Amino acid sequence: MPTPQELEARLWKALRSDMTVMLGLANRQDHLLRPMTVQIDGEANHGPLWIFSARDTELVEALSGDDDAFISFAAKGHELFATIGGKLRLDNDREAIDRLWNRFVAAWYEQGKDDPKLALLRFDVEEAEVWEDEWSLIAGIKLLLGIDPKKDYANKTARMKLD
Repeated sequence: MPTPQELEARLWKALRSDMTVMLGLANRQDHLLRPMTVQIDGEANHGPLWIFSARDTELVEALSGDDDAFISFAAKGHELFATIGGKLRLDNDREAIDRLWNRFVAAWYEQGKDDPKLALLRFDVEEAEVWEDEWSLIAGIKLLLGIDPKKDYANKTARMKLD
């Protein structure tokens, strides 16, 4: 049974590896939620998360400053799931753009780092809820053996404050 600290470390490792999340603004009636690629600056297990986008996207246009936002994340192998809450803002810090810039990001911006449409978003992580998934085949076998698989899940979740 993993500790909350172990689940948090697994979350950061999975985010570095998988990078694709669903990003949304909280408290919106229209459920504005978009698939995005996050980047983590450095090796530390904390934020911020950085997202390159475009100024003319609905999500960027909806930002009004430090907005409450959330991320929904599923690791590629579905061994880990998370919801992450925090603040989202436009932050076209040139030093951050230079540090995070790579050929995959460059492919989206015809004028490179100076493209007027470029929008770098900063997601400051505040809290997360993380679930470690038990492989469904194992859960099925446990059911066949008369074992309740739900008991295993009780110790495979954690709600945590992140700084």
